[in-house]
Amino acid sequence: QVQLVESGGGLVQAGGSLRLSCAASGRTFSDYCMAWFRQAPGNEREFVALISGSADIKYYSEAVEGRFTISRDNAKNSEYLQMSSLKQEDTAIYYCAAAWGDCYTNIGKYDNWGQGTQVTVSS
Repeated sequence: QVQLVESGGGLVQAGGSLRLSCAASGRTFSDYCMAWFRQAPGNEREFVALISGSADIKYYSEAVEGRFTISRDNAKNSEYLQMSSLKQEDTAIYYCAAAWGDCYTNIGKYDNWGQGTQVTVSS
């Protein structure tokens, strides 16, 4: 198991930027595929982006492609989500997640979760 703690959420105007961070502890961080999911009020939790253990694979949802950038620093046991050109529909709680080994967009494949960080985009 790996323990995950997100930070960096907040209130931002539409068109602005935010950078989320996820600090991991426990098992070998580079063994895990890392991902970001988000959940807006009344909606199911949805996939946002993922990055493989060696950072050679990155994948984004269509909703954020071209606006968000996922990255990781294995030396710091950390994952990041740089969010730009934010829209009101990006408002949600953002969760960091980890899956040992291969990467998936399927939420059920992730068994390590952070507590979430709120991102609110105002008009």
